[in-house]
Order: sequence, then structure tokens, then C-alpha cells
Amino acid sequence: MKKIYSLALIIILTGCSKALEEDPQGLIVGSAGLSSQAGLESALTGAYGSLMVPWESGFTTVSQIAMCMGADDLTTHPGSNKEEFREFDRFNVSSLNSRMVPIWRGCYKTIQSTTNIINNYNAVLDGNETTIHTIVGEAYFLRALCYFWLTRFWGDVPVIPTEKYTADLLNLKKSTPAVVYQLIEADLAKAEEWVPNGKRDPGRPNKGAVKALLAEVYLTEGGWPLKDVSKYALAAAKAKEVIDNKATYKFDLYQDGYLKIFAGGTVEDVFTLFTRGQWSTYNSFYGLSTMPENEGGWSDFFPEINFFNNFPAGTRKDATFSTQFVVKGDTIAWQNVTTKHPYYKKFTIQTGQKDTYMSNNPVIMLRYAAVLLTYAEAQARATGTPNEAAYAAVDAVRVRAGLAKLPTGLSGADFATAVVNERAWELAGEWSRWFDLVRLEKVEEANASKHADDLTISGPITKQKYWLPIPGADAAVNPNL
Repeated sequence: MKKIYSLALIIILTGCSKALEEDPQGLIVGSAGLSSQAGLESALTGAYGSLMVPWESGFTTVSQIAMCMGADDLTTHPGSNKEEFREFDRFNVSSLNSRMVPIWRGCYKTIQSTTNIINNYNAVLDGNETTIHTIVGEAYFLRALCYFWLTRFWGDVPVIPTEKYTADLLNLKKSTPAVVYQLIEADLAKAEEWVPNGKRDPGRPNKGAVKALLAEVYLTEGGWPLKDVSKYALAAAKAKEVIDNKATYKFDLYQDGYLKIFAGGTVEDVFTLFTRGQWSTYNSFYGLSTMPENEGGWSDFFPEINFFNNFPAGTRKDATFSTQFVVKGDTIAWQNVTTKHPYYKKFTIQTGQKDTYMSNNPVIMLRYAAVLLTYAEAQARATGTPNEAAYAAVDAVRVRAGLAKLPTGLSGADFATAVVNERAWELAGEWSRWFDLVRLEKVEEANASKHADDLTISGPITKQKYWLPIPGADAAVNPNL
């Protein structure tokens, strides 16, 4: 295994002939096989698949949760075998930490496949032009999504210009976030043009999903490190397009039980990775990862105590957290489990056997509640005064949560702060809080006053610690990394 991922970028760019012989679907390298619509579709299938290989590449393991533990909504076991998890929470991440490898590798594998499609689709000799444009539009979307995750976690990252390996790529230099975001914006503009209003299937984007991701990108660019405040108006406008056309895109807040959102397949799904419960594609951060040892779980992640205590009481809090556990027939409170913490109910398997490391629960990458909150925050920051639509957006989320509407007459700054807090509660544990704290330069503040039963940071938090080290094996291959 180490030999494979220590040469991750080489393998991504060159492919593996044995793998190609044994399982060619989705692993087409270069322009070979892309002269037909079927070849494009196969390559796109591979691009999606690279985001869903358990413990190997993509988002179906606990990796992205571990990597966001510098926020105040996530922490891990103070002992046990969780040292790599603790590194993220304590801001002393080693370049050899294997928990970040699946995100790095999965994103670059998908970038290879989508770049292959984007660079070679003009060679297709058959097929329907509209369908081909849809395939390529989805490829642009996936490539933008991957670069977005990469630059938010690592800052300066290499931009891969070609799907074909040359020796020069072993000396490829990193690009700054400003450059990476230009590529992301350009890719999403093309995706918005070609991806249709309707999803080809539930696990693919539609035009509304493209707009929603672009709104999130603009919101992020408004904060650190770019601090381009002109992007807030763009974020608000793009999110509003999604809101105004939610019927066309079949998006809305799901109202029939908060926990059902996380089983996927509701109107709240904007973009979701659907797993199949098989060894090659399943979700492994549901189940044992989110259960205490008292129930036979692994205690990989759970909320920090102050975050839990500050979370507004109501139906959403009751659905978000598990606070009681049945152990040998007895019910015990969270204060009496081994870690002395509550756990995330939203990531506990609600049907069937819950003490399993494998489930077919989907990974919800972006949901409609986030679009509403992105619009509300961006509108207030762009204009300095929240309008009626911004209040309506955040209040829709609050009312569903069983909370009162926000008081009217708030300043733009106070309103934006209220929305950021709402994002923390609504998207708790969904790897959003970390990115919000980074863009708003509030990582230090969020870690300044820890509960006595939570992990403490290893030393002063600097902006350099907002970003992760490039995985050491890849940095060893290319000194410019």
C-alpha cells in the first residue's frame, strides 16, 4: 500500500497497465478510447468512482471529517489508536499522516479523468451533441469541485495541465489559491453552460448544483486568503438563482424529519455521492466510526463539548446528537461513556444494523440549506444591510429547526455573524465549519477556550497551520511540492 500512494501523482498521471488490463472501466489514460460517446461516459464513470473508494480515494471514509477537526464542532478520542485524528485537532499534522491521503489522491485521480475528457472530447466521432456536452459539463463540475477541496485544505497545490504523463510533471510547481480559483471559476462557468436543469441520475449534478457550488466558491473567495470582497455580491446573485429556480431544479428544504436528510434522496440533495454498500464503494464514516466504545464503536469523531452546550435546544439538536446509549440493557447518559462526550446521531445508521463499518448511506456534499445560508450571508456582506430575502432564507432554516426567526433591524455585520452561527449548527459535523472558520480567520478564536474534557492545541495557531502539509510521499517525489 505504501508503495502505491508514495508515488500517487506518478500513478495518477501514468496509470497502471496491470490495472488497465484487469479492470479497464473508468481508467482510460490519455486520449485512447475517447473517440466515442461510450468512451467519454466510461471515463466519467471512473471520475465519479475515484471519489468513492473506501480508505483509498475520495470522500466515503472519515478522512474529510478528520481533516476538519481544527474546527470546534469535531474532535476525537484522547487516547486509543486515534493519533492521526488528534494531529488535526491539535494542529500538529505530520506530512506522513495517512488520513489526508484519500482526499489528495481521490481529487487528483478525478482531475486526471476529467482533464482527459475535457482535452479530448472533440475527438468523439459519434453520439449526440447535447449528451456529449452534458458529459463534458459534468467533468468540468467534478474538476472544479476537486480543486476547490484541494486548495481549501492545502492552499498552494499543483494544477495538472494534461492527462498524459511526461517527465516534466515530476517538477511541476504549486499554484497559488488565486490561480487555482481562476481555474475553478472557469470550469464552473463551462459546467453551468452545458449541464442541464435535470440530473441524469440522483448522484450527478444539475445546473442548480453547478450554481450552488459556484456560490460557495465565491463566498469562500470573499474571505481569507483571497479577501476579494467583490465576490460576495457574486455569491449572493448565484445562490439567489438557485433559490428562485428551486422548483426547476427540484430543490427545497426537506420537512418530513431532519434525520431522513442524511439517508439521501430527498429534495435537500444538491449534490450527493451515492454509495452502493459494496466493498468497492461504500460509506465507512457512518456506523462504528460515530459510536462510543460502550456500544462497540470506534469513537473516531464526535462534537466538542462547548459546541454541543452552545447548540440551540430544539428538534434539530435532538436529531443532530446522540446523548443516551444502551449498554447491556441499561441506558447511560453521554457523560458516562468512555469519552464523556455526546455523539453525532445524524451519522448513525438509522435503519438496520448500526454497529457496522460499511453502509450504503450517501455522502451529501452540498445541500439546499447551505445554499440558503450562503445567500443570506453573502447578501448581507455585499450590501451591508440584509434584505427581506436574506431574512427569509435564514429564517426558513431556523423555523425548520424549531427556532424563532432572527430579530429584524440587525446590522449587516451582526446579521452575517448570526448566519455563520446558523451554518455551524445546521451543518454541524458536515465538514463545513472548518472552512467557515478559515475564510473568516476565526480558527484561533474557536480554539481559544476549550472545555476541560476536550483536546488542547499543541502550540500557537498561525496562518500557516490553516493549511495542511503536502503528503510527504508525493513531496519526496517532486521537490517543488
